[in-house]
Amino acid sequence: MGEREVDQQLVARAQHGDQQAFGLLVSKYQRKLMRLLSRLIRDPAEVEDVAQETFIKAYRALPSFRGDSAFYTWLYRIGVNAAKNFLASQGRRAPTRTEFDSEEAEGFEDGELLRDINTPERVLLSKQIGETVNAAIAALPEELRTAIMLREIEGLSYEEIADAMDCPIGTVRSRIFRAREAVAEKLRPLLETAPDKRW
Repeated sequence: MGEREVDQQLVARAQHGDQQAFGLLVSKYQRKLMRLLSRLIRDPAEVEDVAQETFIKAYRALPSFRGDSAFYTWLYRIGVNAAKNFLASQGRRAPTRTEFDSEEAEGFEDGELLRDINTPERVLLSKQIGETVNAAIAALPEELRTAIMLREIEGLSYEEIADAMDCPIGTVRSRIFRAREAVAEKLRPLLETAPDKRW
């Protein structure tokens, strides 16, 4: 039985009043949700508050969950909206930051630049790359930033992102492409890549 099927069974049980089943869903996704929210909200206490609010909203909306999307996609959509509402109520925009580690480096075509870093030059380059990526992502418009985070950091599929962001899949592809291009443009001087190559 796949993860989605397990979630569907837990959701069905929770929809019939089984609070323990919903508790299992909370346990399963709490860390992932908080990691997502921490990319939008910097203060850890505020992240916890918004995560708690997200689970409360999800619990209240559970009767209307039809299973058209995966549970965690639905939950992430609620979480992103709760974070946006929280930040708007505070008069703030959603900042973002990312920290690439060696596991995430595997996704880069030229990932060897980030792997097995052992010389001072490579340590410095890695730090500069991380800072450049963070700054480039932070400068993106909110829609592009959210799409790239859901894809590259949370590992969601294009379909799941379209569902989570409540937009067509073509829009998701466009947003991710534009976000990657913006990041690549900032990385080019560091990686010395040709303009026709992303990284």
